[in-house]
Amino acid sequence: MTAQRTDPPRQLPLDLGHGTGYSRDELVVSGTNHQAAALVDRWPDWPSPVVVLAGPAGSGKTHLASIWRARANALAVDARRIGGSIANLGARPALIDDVDAGAIDEQGLFHLINAVRGAGSTLLLTARRFPLAWGVSLPDLASRLKAAATVEIHEPDDLLLAGVITKLFADRQVEVEPHVVQYLVRRIERSLATAMRVVERLDRTALERKMPITRALAAETVSAMDEGQGEFEI
Repeated sequence: MTAQRTDPPRQLPLDLGHGTGYSRDELVVSGTNHQAAALVDRWPDWPSPVVVLAGPAGSGKTHLASIWRARANALAVDARRIGGSIANLGARPALIDDVDAGAIDEQGLFHLINAVRGAGSTLLLTARRFPLAWGVSLPDLASRLKAAATVEIHEPDDLLLAGVITKLFADRQVEVEPHVVQYLVRRIERSLATAMRVVERLDRTALERKMPITRALAAETVSAMDEGQGEFEI
C-alpha cells in the first residue's frame, strides 16, 4: 500500500492592512521622478498656478500628490464632482488625482482653475496623459490647460524600482536580501503597481509556508503571475 503524501501545513496569514507610506521621507527619488519631486518640494514657488503631473499607472503620481496635499493643506476634489467643491474652496489649494481616469467635467474644471487663479492659490492635477491628449472640447479650458506647467513622470528605472520594492517590504516589516530585490527588478513589469502586487503575494506566501522570502520563492511567484495565476495559490 502506497503511503499517502502529506503536504506541510500552511499558516493562513491575517490581513493586517499593511499601509503604504506616503510621506516625503518614504519617497524614493531617481532620475525618473526627480523633476516632479523637486516641483512638489518647491511649492508654493511654482512656475504656474496649475501644475499637471503626468505619467503611467503605477509611476508614483499618487504618492507625490499625497505629499503635496499634506504640505499645502490642499482640498482633495472629486474629478466627477468638481463644481460642488468650488464654493467651499476659498483660498485653499486644490488637488485632483487621476483627473483623466474618466470623462472630464470640463465646465467644472474650467471654473475651478479660474477660482484658484483668482484666489492666488494653486491646483495640482495628476493624470496618465498630457492635457493635449485629454480630448478637451471647451476652448477656454484648453487655453487654461496650455498655460499649466506639465511635468512628466517616467516608468521607474532600476534604482527607483529597487528602492520601492525594498520600501514595500519594510512597510510590512519584512527583511529581504538585496539579491532577491535585484532579481525582482530584472523580472517584473516596470511599474510600481506591479511591484506592490508582487510584494503582497510574496509576503502572503511566505507567511503561509512559514519560510523566508528567497530567490527561489520570488522566481516561483513571478512565474505564476506571468502565467496569469497571480490571484491563485502557488
